[in-house]
Amino acid sequence: MRTFSAIAGSAAFFIAAPCVVAGLVPWLLTDRWGLPWSGLPGFVPAGGLLIAVAIAALLHAFGRFALEGLGTPAPVAPTERLVIGGIYRHVRNPMYVAVLSIILGQALLFSSWTLAAYAVIGAIAMGSFVRFYEEPTLAHRYGAEYDAYRRNVPGWLPRLSPWRG
Repeated sequence: MRTFSAIAGSAAFFIAAPCVVAGLVPWLLTDRWGLPWSGLPGFVPAGGLLIAVAIAALLHAFGRFALEGLGTPAPVAPTERLVIGGIYRHVRNPMYVAVLSIILGQALLFSSWTLAAYAVIGAIAMGSFVRFYEEPTLAHRYGAEYDAYRRNVPGWLPRLSPWRG
C-alpha cells in the first residue's frame, strides 16, 4: 500500500509542480506555443531533443522517488529513504535540472528571450530553495549518508560516471 501511495502522491506532485512550472507557465508566457517556431537553423531540433531528454529524466527521477524512496518529491510527503539510485548517481538535483532544461528547450524551440529569462529566474529560485531548505533538511534527516552522497555527487552538472557509493 505504501508503494501505491508514493506513486499516487508523486503523480499528483508531478502535475502540480513540473507540469505547471515547465508547461503551463511557458505556455502562458509565449504565444500559447503557437507558430512561428524558431527560424534559426538547428534551434528547433536542439530544443526538441533537449525537451525530450529532459522529460525522460524527469519521469525517471519521479519514479525513483516513488519506488526507491517510497515517498514523493513534495516536502509534505518526503521519502522514507534517501534516493541515490539511477539518475541520482550522476546528479543530486535531476528534477530541477530537467525542469530548467525543458524551459531552455522551449526557449530554443520558439527563439524566446522571455523563456530564457524565465529559466534564469527559475534557476535562481530553485538554487536558493535547494541551498537554504533542501540541503539542510536532507542533512538533518539522513545524516552521514547524505553527507557522503553530497561529497561525491554534484548538485547541478551531472558527473559522467555513476557514483557507486
